[in-house]
Amino acid sequence: MFDALSDRLESAWKKLRGQDKISQSNIQDALREVRRALLEADVNLQVVKDFITEVETKAQGAEVISGVRPDQQFIKIVYDELVQVMGEENVPLAEVEGKTTVVLMAGLQGTGKTTATAKLALHLRKLNRSCLLVATDVYRPAAIDQLLTLGKQIDVPVFELGSDADPVEIARQGVERARAEGINTVIVDTAGRLQIDQEMMAELARIKSTIEPDETLLVVDSMTGQEAANLTRTFHDQIGITGAILTKLDGDSRGGAALSVRQISGAPIKFVGVGEKVEALQPFYPERMASRILGMGDVLTLVEKAQEEIDLADAEQMQAKILSAKFDFTDFLKQMRLLKNMGSLGGIMKMIPGMGKLSDDQLKQGETQLKRCEAMINSMTRQERLDPDLLSSSPSRRRRIASGAGYREADVSKLVADFQKMRSLMQQMGQGNFPGMPGMFGGGNPLAAGNSPGAGWRGYPGGAAPAKKKKKEKKKKGFGTL
Repeated sequence: MFDALSDRLESAWKKLRGQDKISQSNIQDALREVRRALLEADVNLQVVKDFITEVETKAQGAEVISGVRPDQQFIKIVYDELVQVMGEENVPLAEVEGKTTVVLMAGLQGTGKTTATAKLALHLRKLNRSCLLVATDVYRPAAIDQLLTLGKQIDVPVFELGSDADPVEIARQGVERARAEGINTVIVDTAGRLQIDQEMMAELARIKSTIEPDETLLVVDSMTGQEAANLTRTFHDQIGITGAILTKLDGDSRGGAALSVRQISGAPIKFVGVGEKVEALQPFYPERMASRILGMGDVLTLVEKAQEEIDLADAEQMQAKILSAKFDFTDFLKQMRLLKNMGSLGGIMKMIPGMGKLSDDQLKQGETQLKRCEAMINSMTRQERLDPDLLSSSPSRRRRIASGAGYREADVSKLVADFQKMRSLMQQMGQGNFPGMPGMFGGGNPLAAGNSPGAGWRGYPGGAAPAKKKKKEKKKKGFGTL
């Protein structure tokens, strides 16, 4: 997400590189690039004007900090303003103490509202909040069936009265059922509507006045750019909403919706949809989103995703196996599947600082190499997975595995050799040694060997450059430039 915006902003920083300080004259080119970046990202024009004015004012009034370059200082100012524009802090979903919390979902047709309803219920379940879904969309064919299917998938009950009932009455009875059963949160899914459809808007207003929700969330498609902000304002003026959910953010390389909604509508973004899977809903944190836009990664979200998938006891056992060089192909396969559960390789890598500039071709190559490894490991016997040394000394086993996986014997031999090197490396790192790292996935690995460790570490603050080496040692493989 936000790839185009990130690339454009990168060119703005370059305008200030090599300067001694920020001044009225040298900042204009950088501001022009930022303005162009935001307009191309389909950010609302008034938001762009206010943003540029604030950045210019703060940049010229910023105190020069010793050791900080002007371009770094400018990035910090832009980051702070991005956070300000998107709402400063996360606004959590309401939870009414001692009674059932009522959430009303609204949105236009085709925004993914029903799916977002199920995603929200799953998110609340992870927080140990019991949920009931209420299906009031009696107009769209199979809308009720879709919600029933999603509810079964995430193990959340769905209340429905069929497609012939009055949506207002369905909502009323559904909320009463949730309260009677002591359910923590009831989420009412309504029919998608058009802005110009006043009859449907009036029905939504009647549902809201009947059930008196604690939260009224508008589901908007982030691909519509600044129009998402205008839509949010329209719904807010006519119905009154407490927040928005941006869907399809994983496919939005521009970012106009995320940067416009709060400023234009006054309603906070509470969640973002980042994929089609029912697990792909994340709370919206302005500071984390600003970090992603500027290509700085999003470590906190990555850690949270990992915590959802990783069992602490398993992690400790895995650490012990790695450090004692007992890490085997079964463990490696388990880690690859864990990675898949966390999302796509591209999505995960771009949350890691410094990895945001990996090209789509590099990420696809990495995905392909992981699939090749998985296919070859799946072709091994249980004994071979548990004891990789068997494959090192048996060409016949490697040929059988290659035949079963559809690859060459040389591919299997390389996998085994690289795995053994990696295992040895991990053991040495556990003992405090940092030898050269082998390229586990060959040329497709962005961390593949090719440079001396000093070349990769020299740019890091506090990292002392190694002593000069003899020319013949320059060929020694290492971490590469990270």
